[in-house]
Amino acid sequence: MNYRHAFHAGNHCDVLKHAALVLVLGRLAAKEKPFSVLDVHGGRGLYDLHGEAARRSSEHEAGIGRIFGETGPARDAPAALRPYLDAVVGQNPFGGLRWYPGSPLLIQGALREGDSAKFTELHPEERAALEVALGRDRRIKIFQRDAYEAVRAFLPPVERRGLVLIDPPFEKPGEYDRLAAALADGVKRFANGVFMVWRPVKDEAGWRGFLEKVDALDLQKTLVVELGVTVPARDKLTGSGLFIVNPPFGLGADLSQILPWLAPRLAVGPGGRWSLTECEGSNILTDAKGAA
Repeated sequence: MNYRHAFHAGNHCDVLKHAALVLVLGRLAAKEKPFSVLDVHGGRGLYDLHGEAARRSSEHEAGIGRIFGETGPARDAPAALRPYLDAVVGQNPFGGLRWYPGSPLLIQGALREGDSAKFTELHPEERAALEVALGRDRRIKIFQRDAYEAVRAFLPPVERRGLVLIDPPFEKPGEYDRLAAALADGVKRFANGVFMVWRPVKDEAGWRGFLEKVDALDLQKTLVVELGVTVPARDKLTGSGLFIVNPPFGLGADLSQILPWLAPRLAVGPGGRWSLTECEGSNILTDAKGAA
């Protein structure tokens, strides 16, 4: 309840998470059948990078600011990154980089007639801001309830296809245990859904425990991605990662374009790196990594 993403909006973690999110949404929208999205940590939806919180932290300057100059996005960005950059441009119609779209706005922008989305946000002020950011949209519902309860309550969706996004603030001990339990419950209820879990590269013991728990789920297909911006250090945020269940076809190939381009641009010192591992059952299909 104390977490405010406004201090972190547009940082290197957001760049990775949102670039991947837009790619997943694009693949869901490529098929005619309707899809649903459940985002259980909605936040406020739209962030003012000129606001007090963003100015105090300046985290966006080492994130989206590194790939978005005065004249717009970097021209040499790989094609797979363009949908994300275009979404940021869309929130800044007068040029420059002031407004940064959180996941709810990116999701709303991908919805078609017949698609739907549900967002949960516990903090009353953040939820109220999210309602303003999304406006009146009959395809969307916003709830004030616990994220992990929402996984149980709202799955499976009536559309029977779609995405579940889980990106906790990692403020409380035992977050990885709750994540593993929610993922197990979610996959049981929505076996063919895409589950995208974000994590900070910080608590490696917790991360290993999470992997051990989800290994017992016998997941059919997974994609694990990591982007580090500096040398790993205990109890210090040095990067972020994604654990994706049922990744859409071609997502791994697109991220293999994006990660080597992002790593040197977002690195803040020695130790910038990236990795991507794609598995089908116990078989490793792709295992790639590189340094900035």
